[in-house]
Amino acid sequence: MSKQKIELVPPHGGKLAPLFISDKIEHSKILDRAQGLKPIFLDSKSESDVIMLATGAYSPLTGYMGRADYESVVEQMRLYNGLLWPIPVTLPVSRQVAEALKPDEEISLMSKESNQIMAVMTISEIYGYDKEYEARKVFSTTDKSHPGVAKIVEQGDTYLAGPIQVLSEGEYPEVYPEFSRPSETRAIFEARGWRTIAAFQTRNPIHRSHEYLTKVALELCDGLLIHPVVGKLKAGDIPAEIRMKCYRAMLDNYYNPETTILKVYPIEMMYGGPREALLHAIIRQNFGCSHMIIGRDHAGVGDFYGAFDAQEIFATLKPGDLHLKPINMDWTYWCYKCESIVSVKTCPHDHVDHLMISGTKLREMLEAGERPPAEFSRPEVMDILSKYYQDLKYT
Repeated sequence: MSKQKIELVPPHGGKLAPLFISDKIEHSKILDRAQGLKPIFLDSKSESDVIMLATGAYSPLTGYMGRADYESVVEQMRLYNGLLWPIPVTLPVSRQVAEALKPDEEISLMSKESNQIMAVMTISEIYGYDKEYEARKVFSTTDKSHPGVAKIVEQGDTYLAGPIQVLSEGEYPEVYPEFSRPSETRAIFEARGWRTIAAFQTRNPIHRSHEYLTKVALELCDGLLIHPVVGKLKAGDIPAEIRMKCYRAMLDNYYNPETTILKVYPIEMMYGGPREALLHAIIRQNFGCSHMIIGRDHAGVGDFYGAFDAQEIFATLKPGDLHLKPINMDWTYWCYKCESIVSVKTCPHDHVDHLMISGTKLREMLEAGERPPAEFSRPEVMDILSKYYQDLKYT
């Protein structure tokens, strides 16, 4: 009897659109051509977008947005054709650089850090934009202390649009054994016979509340994808190499390997709260996930967003906007009377019996030289983080 084919959720827009040139002959021809093109040096955000486009994580996009898509996304969270897309994917340059370029011209996109050619782009449009308007619409603030707003303020005031052909995925495939493209995670899910998969987005080490959320999701789904960000974060966040040690320790000791996998992706966090939650959902749908955990202050920073704004935005979507479904989770904390992680829905005890757990609080305790209590996180994780912060003091 033939094995029944697993039907996963479809990619956003219906089809994966990876832009990496994998054919060696074609890759070599394009790279040779790129050597003679005008170079545009990418900032870290634009470089991470190139890699996201390369893998197909940004499907169905085929490059940097033109004016019509850009304006529609900023104003309505939709591409010009009506497809849901919450945050613009754009290539900023200075006005001086833009003046030396013209539509239909081919350019090479180069990593500012490694000086490597990342992609070739055919310019379709060159257009200006209103920085303050974009910040207010996308991030709901123009406060420069917001990392996403600061990025807009600092970047060039002209956008280049056009399709790209990607020649490099940067260092990620070599540095991270867990680096994976949407086509690859989909193949893993199918091989394991998973139809429903919950994604867990994180930029912090996994603490007890995270563990609780992910294991609740596992009770609802066939499998769990722990999917941390390894792109650039804001100052003060724990670096990816340290977090990866923590994730691996958690999977080695506290997760069932038959139902859980760890993969990474190189997006740069924008801390866009509700809109970024939607982008994370689109990306996870492209990776083959049917569900995504949305906890307190998803993709938030400081006090810019309400604790559950990222959950509420999903309720504003139209039928068919997303195939992926959110798993909304309430406040969770350790209760000394229950002697476990609990939520607002499950615990009857007063807040004086609760230990509130968050990534921010974890970092604050470690920076102060305190070892967080056992109720906060697993000992293997605390050992890794305590050593990291102790070493930091002497560097």
